[in-house]
Amino acid sequence: MNQGHMLQSIALNNEKTLHSLVENQTTYTFNQCELHVFETHQEAHQVGLLFNDFVYTSMLKGKKIMHLKDKPSFDYLPGESVIVGPNELMEIDFPNANSAYPTQCLALGISGSLIENTLGLLNEDYAKVLPEESWLINEDIHHIINNNDLNQTINRIINISLNDRGKHKDILIELALKEMIIRLMQTQARHVFDKSYESLSKSHPLAYAIAIIKNRLAEKIDFNKLAKASCMSRSTFFKKFKETFGYTPSQYVIKERLKLAKKILLKCNSTVTQACFSCGFENLSHFTTAFTRENQLTPSQFKRASQSSQYNTK
Repeated sequence: MNQGHMLQSIALNNEKTLHSLVENQTTYTFNQCELHVFETHQEAHQVGLLFNDFVYTSMLKGKKIMHLKDKPSFDYLPGESVIVGPNELMEIDFPNANSAYPTQCLALGISGSLIENTLGLLNEDYAKVLPEESWLINEDIHHIINNNDLNQTINRIINISLNDRGKHKDILIELALKEMIIRLMQTQARHVFDKSYESLSKSHPLAYAIAIIKNRLAEKIDFNKLAKASCMSRSTFFKKFKETFGYTPSQYVIKERLKLAKKILLKCNSTVTQACFSCGFENLSHFTTAFTRENQLTPSQFKRASQSSQYNTK
């Protein structure tokens, strides 16, 4: 199972009530979207699925193997999401599905007009750093590890769909959809800049700032100097960084330090104290608190778990 953040569970249907054992569909319909919950209770292969609208999907239980046009096939697991453009055929294998361990996946079909209006408002009122940039959903970044920001918006949509009986449901759904679209684009931006910050740093001020951060994680980061290096005032730098990535620069620094700390802790002879100070934290208490909040394990628990895993795979 993927270690990404998990969405809330949705109760499985009783098998006797299913219309089909393969991709049985339950749908909740709103003005701007449809929420589909699919269940598969037996092994199946090359099952085709196609939507007229842009679709954001997330795995809840089990395993699929996804085949998308012009892309390599890949395993699709809980803790992950996949985005698919309008009228793009998905061919899906269910190699392990059975009545005891069915697969379950949600698919959120979002109207093109809502996406277009949301992007239009963002481009008009929250311009990107460079004039040639614009807010858009990058369909090439189609396989995503879930994160809390995205999941919070999806969980709101699930809760409203399943539990809210008020006449205001469509308004609440639309607000959650708009936030979800923004969170998706921020997630994609983090993916692009984390992967290509070195090449982008020559032309993009935020990539240049990220390059400085990644190369100086063990040092104290001066955000005034970082903003100046990015040719922005401190307030503009913080604003544009948060709009683009969903994190402030200081939050981003902590997350990058924690990623580095995990790599250090995976080394056999490393200690928690070494990981703390090697990745730029100034005291052990702050490091332990931040690490535990991010990973739901203390640094010592993470190290023991990783050592146990390494031992069991030998």
